[in-house]
Order: sequence, then structure tokens, then C-alpha cells
Amino acid sequence: MPPGAPPAKLGGMHDFRLVLNRNHGTPGTVTLPEGGYRRARAEITSWPGYAPTPLPALAMPGLASVHYKDEGGRFGLGSFKALGGAYAVARVLAAELARRGVANNADGAALESGQFTEATREITVTCATDGNHGRSVAWGAERFGARCVIFVHEHVSQNRRDAIARYGAEIREVAGNYDDSVRAAQETAEAQGWFVISDTSYPGYTEPPRDVMQGYRLMAAEALAALPLPPTHVFVPGGVGGVAAAVAVQLRSMCGTGPRLIIAEPDQAPCLTESFAAGRLTTVTGALDTIMAGLACGEPSLLAWQELERSAFACMAVPDAAVPAAMRYLAAQGIEAGESAVAGLIALECALADASARDALGLGPDSRALIFGTEGATDPELYRRLIGT
Repeated sequence: MPPGAPPAKLGGMHDFRLVLNRNHGTPGTVTLPEGGYRRARAEITSWPGYAPTPLPALAMPGLASVHYKDEGGRFGLGSFKALGGAYAVARVLAAELARRGVANNADGAALESGQFTEATREITVTCATDGNHGRSVAWGAERFGARCVIFVHEHVSQNRRDAIARYGAEIREVAGNYDDSVRAAQETAEAQGWFVISDTSYPGYTEPPRDVMQGYRLMAAEALAALPLPPTHVFVPGGVGGVAAAVAVQLRSMCGTGPRLIIAEPDQAPCLTESFAAGRLTTVTGALDTIMAGLACGEPSLLAWQELERSAFACMAVPDAAVPAAMRYLAAQGIEAGESAVAGLIALECALADASARDALGLGPDSRALIFGTEGATDPELYRRLIGT
């Protein structure tokens, strides 16, 4: 913020859409088994540079407490995605080395040592990305010795492409939106014998996304362990739903069914809001043109939906117009938050400012809110422009 500038404030009233989950609390299938999470936690916490990310408190009138999980420093990659994509790369490489008879149960340390480089460099991993997931996959591929090709759609910024290419990945552009790039990555992988490391799942493709989501659970576990009291309300960004589902599972594991999970997504890409409104997995089409680039998704993840359709309490579609003020508000408190990181903060702000939404969510003076801020300034040029520095 400019020297001498007054403290930033959150914006005023904004239009938003709130949809309560009519199936909240109903039984469902186990999407993320505990054994899988224990493996992910053991692997990721052993990586050089691992440390829990900060959980600063925010002062917001009308609530008992608000904490913000700041993922901007995660492994130097700028987002929580570092927990998922790289871990799934390690899992895929280990499985393929075992299939080829090269090594059984190779962990990340063994892969990173270079002893299997002759075999891993013949393996290509790929994915589609809006920026952060591709960066994690590319980082994992470089660390563990695999070739990497990342598909981006035409609206992914050059700064985000460069951040991925820095890890040695080949970048391929696809016309259209994020969902088009997902299809292109899958089709090319099938034709070339590559391995897709996606953070979204669909019929016939679930295992790498399951590993990605197991990695994400570590972020939630860190936050919940650091809180003095369990949260009553948890706000998490949407996208395809993977991180929200991971948070939901870990929340239930550590806090039971008491806390209410609210998903926040752009009103220009409201695939989860529409899914809850319809009571079934629903795809939205169009340009999905939102400033919250990491959440510009039109098709929910199948695995994520199987979890969220019973565990999410509500979903909120919030406007791009609220993003700059939310970023400035956090910047004034020393938190560098990217565009997608403020979705949950905006949702909380909107709900507090609207009596009907406040009542529907059960927000009040005894409420303890936890917000997941999933990225830092992953496009520094855009960040500076949005906060006005």
C-alpha cells in the first residue's frame, strides 16, 4: 500500500447468490480414505522446505473470530496446489516404475535422488491448468525426473505460463476455456501414452485426482490444529470442487459434523452453485470469464461432487467487482492474496452484510470463521494493478 494510505476496508454491498444444500448431512460414499491421507501426509511433510503456512487472525465486526489460512508461501510455489499435483506425480511415477519392474514402492526421496532417472525421463506427465496446478505438476516432474507437458487455455496470463515453464515444462495453448484444455490434455495423453495428473475427475479417471485431494487435506489439517477452538463456519474457494471436498473430509475427520462448509466461487463460473441449485452435478458453459482465474471452471469434479453433495452446507457465487477491495484489505494487514484467494473472504463479507444470508448461514456474534486463502500473488503484475500500487 502507498505510504501514509489509510487502512483498506472491504467493499460495500455486492450482488451475490446463495444456495443452501438441500442434501446436507445425508450419508454418502467414502471418497478419500484415511489410509490414503496418512500416506500423503507422511510423504509431503518429509519434503525439504515443508512447514505449515500461517493462520493470521482478521478483525471483522459481528463475529467472535476470523482466521485466514494464507497459502501464498507454500513450497515457494505461491499456492496450496503445491500439496497436490507434485504428490500425485510422485505416486504415478512410483506406480509406473513398479509396473515396469524397475523399483517397488519408490518414495519421493528415492525419486529425487536420481537413481531412477533413466526410467523416469521416459515418462511424460501432463495436465490442464489455469496456472497453479500446472505449476505444481511441473515442479513435481522436475524434482522427480519426468518429462512434463502442460496445456493452458488462451486466457491464461503470460506470467503464469512463464512460472510453469521455469520448471522445464513444455506449454501448449488450447483455444477455448479451462474445460477445453482438460479435454485436450486427456486426448493427447491417450494418443501418446502419457499420464494425466489432473485435479479434476470424471468417469473412468479418478485415482490421480484422489491423490491430489489427499494432499490438499494437509492444508486443512494444519489450520484446524492451529485454531484455539474449532470453527463454526468454513469458507473455501470452489473451482472444480477438489479443495472444498478435501477440506470437507478433513473437517469431518477432526471436528465432526458441526462446522458449516460454505463454498465460494465466481458468479461468472458458478458450476457448483448451479449443481446445488439443481440437486445434481451440473456443467455451465461459456467463456467463464472471471478475474478469479484459478476458479474459472465449468465442470465440477466427479469425486469432489460425490463428497460435497452431502457435506457442503451452502454455495455462494460472488462478483469480480468485490475482488480488488478484498485484496487491498488483506494487503493492508500484510497478507499478499491473489484473486482466487479472496473468494471466501468476499462470501463472508456478503453474508454478513445481508440479513437473510446471515440468518440462513447461522452467522452471529458467537461464530468462528475460518477462511482458506489458497494463493498468493501468482501473477505479480496483475496483483499490483488490482491493489493499486
